[in-house]
Amino acid sequence: MKTLITTGTVAQNRKARFNYTILETIEAGIMLTGGEVKSLRAGHASISESYASFEKGELFLINAHILPYAASKGGFIQQQDSRPRKLLLAKKEMNKLMGAIDRKGNTLIPLELYFNARGLAKVKLALAQGKTHSDKRETIKKRDWDKQKQRILSFKNK
Repeated sequence: MKTLITTGTVAQNRKARFNYTILETIEAGIMLTGGEVKSLRAGHASISESYASFEKGELFLINAHILPYAASKGGFIQQQDSRPRKLLLAKKEMNKLMGAIDRKGNTLIPLELYFNARGLAKVKLALAQGKTHSDKRETIKKRDWDKQKQRILSFKNK
């Protein structure tokens, strides 16, 4: 039997920090159905291709894949696995993000989907700016140098 996740990370967007410069992070609630919550607790989610968007004054998570709960035999309403899901934020935070997104090059991307200490599903959103190709090459160079530096220091300490 597979263990269920009660607190902790369900899904991460690992490429986000490589493809974007993170300007600010914010925590938002996510509106889910019962079957989706059960599927999240089983760890069946992916947010690697998703983003957040404003539609009619509300914030939605687009392209987040949460598989339908496998054990349901028709008792639950089957949802689409990548339907838009409403994000829950205070009005003041939403207005702040709306203004920030209007600036050139800024976007909202999810970094992490998790359950908090109270067992509620949350999304860590990042206000981000896309990196150019040269910025990405610089990130790779820095990462490689840090690895080499660690090897040199560990070899020297032996």
